[in-house]
Amino acid sequence: MVRFDACLEASGLSAGWQSRCDMTEAVRALMLDGYLVDVGDLVLHDAGMDVRSPTHELTRAAAAIRARRTAMARKAPWPVSFDGLAALRGVGGIGTKAPTTSKRRRPDPDDEEAYPAVANDADLWKAHFAEIDAVLDRTTRVLAGETPLPKSRSHLVYDPDQDEAEAEDLWLGFVKRTNHWPAIAAASAAWNVWLDLNLYTRLPWLGLTMAASILRARGITNHLLPLAAGFKQSKFRPQGREGAKEKLDGFCSVIEEALEIANKDLERLILARDLMGRVTAKTRSNSKLPELVDLFLSRPLVTVPLGAKLLKVTPKAVDLMLAQLGGALPRELTGRTRYRAWGIV
Repeated sequence: MVRFDACLEASGLSAGWQSRCDMTEAVRALMLDGYLVDVGDLVLHDAGMDVRSPTHELTRAAAAIRARRTAMARKAPWPVSFDGLAALRGVGGIGTKAPTTSKRRRPDPDDEEAYPAVANDADLWKAHFAEIDAVLDRTTRVLAGETPLPKSRSHLVYDPDQDEAEAEDLWLGFVKRTNHWPAIAAASAAWNVWLDLNLYTRLPWLGLTMAASILRARGITNHLLPLAAGFKQSKFRPQGREGAKEKLDGFCSVIEEALEIANKDLERLILARDLMGRVTAKTRSNSKLPELVDLFLSRPLVTVPLGAKLLKVTPKAVDLMLAQLGGALPRELTGRTRYRAWGIV
């Protein structure tokens, strides 16, 4: 793990590798849960260029990408905390219930008590500052936890016999008690306790993401490893009756497979960058071709409309840049005329 992290930092491709890893991890995590998501649809959905209405599976995959990006955006110990776990679940911003629209009688203009104290004040700035103070006061109460969550939860979605808040407290308490353990053992135990508690069954990707966050918090790596890909490739499948040694061996096999996949992807990126770098070295200083190369290095696939939107050029300009790459152009993935996509595979 340390050797791979050092190679990734030395290559200068850490940002692109992590971006590609997040997208492919989302697809593989949904695959482990029994759902198939096309990586091309996910790339276009992430760029806001959906060619069709997003499906339920595509929306869940996008949530998995947001969770991994949120975990990488903050310092290492934060994801393994109450606030970090809430943010990764997508409920970090807790607000009050939406006000119901009802027909209210308009206040009497002559009734001064029906209006705020500064509504009729001659100083308009004073009224604006009073409104800002009121907003800040409500925000402070929400962040302090004084605004409770609504108690009513639909039994069609939530299991009434399962208390997710209690299970979450148990898991976070276990992670805190294993702070002095070795990193691999702590991540393995945290993942197995997550499975035993059956925590957040609607977020199948979150358990392995938290395990990768624990490894990152221990300083072994500065990135989130593709543990979902490693779990899919490995033969280990927890049944709930394994001993501690079998669970640790199984988690180590998941890490080994994940590192093998990560190394192969990094080697492909380095080779593709070197090939395309020979072409970009001869371009003008104001050319958009190096940015197109960076786009190939940060996404599993690139289409002409996607490149035109992200590079802010015309589709014809993207076609010319693709032709300029020549033999260094990544492999075409679709083979169709109407919808063409290229990617480093």
